[in-house]
Amino acid sequence: MAAEIHSRPQTARPVLLNKIEGHTDAVNAAVLIPKEDGVITVSEDRTIRVWLKRDSGQYWPSIYHTVSSPCSCMSYHHDSRRIFIGQDNGSVVEFLISEDFNKMNHVKTYPAHQNRVSAMVFSLESEWLVSTGHDKSLSWMCTQSGSMLGRHCFSAWASCLQYDHETQHAFVGDFSGQVTMLKLERQTYSIVTMLKGHEGSIGSLWWDPVQRLLFSGASDHSVIMWDIGGRKGRTLLLQGHHERVQAIRYLQLTRQLVSCSADGGVAVWNMDTQREEAPQWLDSDSCQKCEQPFFWNIKQMWDTKTLGLRQHHCRKCGKAVCGKCSSKRSTFPIMGFEFPVRVCDDCFATIKDEDRTPLATFHEGKHNIAHMDMDPSRGLMVTCGSDRIVKIWDMTQVVGCSLATGFSQR
Repeated sequence: MAAEIHSRPQTARPVLLNKIEGHTDAVNAAVLIPKEDGVITVSEDRTIRVWLKRDSGQYWPSIYHTVSSPCSCMSYHHDSRRIFIGQDNGSVVEFLISEDFNKMNHVKTYPAHQNRVSAMVFSLESEWLVSTGHDKSLSWMCTQSGSMLGRHCFSAWASCLQYDHETQHAFVGDFSGQVTMLKLERQTYSIVTMLKGHEGSIGSLWWDPVQRLLFSGASDHSVIMWDIGGRKGRTLLLQGHHERVQAIRYLQLTRQLVSCSADGGVAVWNMDTQREEAPQWLDSDSCQKCEQPFFWNIKQMWDTKTLGLRQHHCRKCGKAVCGKCSSKRSTFPIMGFEFPVRVCDDCFATIKDEDRTPLATFHEGKHNIAHMDMDPSRGLMVTCGSDRIVKIWDMTQVVGCSLATGFSQR
């Protein structure tokens, strides 16, 4: 059922410790069991499985439970051993797992949504189950009575969710590329703000309640850090993936961000360094360097008897420029550009070699990553996806190396 990987490479990269196989359809979520050599998985094959590591080094299912509808997501609370399973039919099923992880009992079924449940969070403090679904709604229910407390509808599918247990703020990403921040009350709610910056659907969110930072990953291949606590609208753009970002996790202790994309890319971003905001793109009817008209500027084209040019933007200064004035490409990690992007010739001349020093490391997970979970105390990461394989990684080399690199660069 699971293969143990014995080879340990010397280079600083994620070390594959185990592969768990056995699911017959996509694995939509996998979480590491704290303080145990175990993993919980849920899948499109309608199964919930608890895998425990045996003396042989392999993982075998100690719990194998089938439900009525494909499992889309889960929320596991280790201290109470309560697990909530979101399903394709819109319902959420609660189970209680035994202390030895060999049995689980059904507790309650919640009619949370009319369509597939996309994400959920259980709050023990308030005894709330907060969830989002493809019925374009956010709902919160009382886990004691099973009753619906409130619901908010969006204009697009709600795809991911984060929740601040202390302040009862919910962050919801949707398929329009927008993140909505709401304040939830027992019988009502209010919209605090809407965050717009992505050019594609939001695939994942992560909230750090200590520094009050929100991270979002999207299908536009980018990650954005939103400084919610600063209240100045500060955002940082991180670009290094080549496919949609589907899982992110911020490590508060080392101030590193781990992000995973659909093509198996794993990025570790050093956030413990001085970074700059990428500029807003400026609008102009002509090149802001050579003043040649763009192709929609009919009047200037007629007056100067010239053909209009295509508009581009310099990623460093944000000015609207033509192709001739922006022929150079460069990385600029301090603004989050880890691969070469278009810059104008003037900005290119100001970028020094030390400005191109990477502030992130990139690795290959070698499978589609739809979901990721980490246990920072043990340096472990688990990934899963549409290939039906669950992989357990040792991340201590990567995190340690990236942190050392970050301090040396400062």
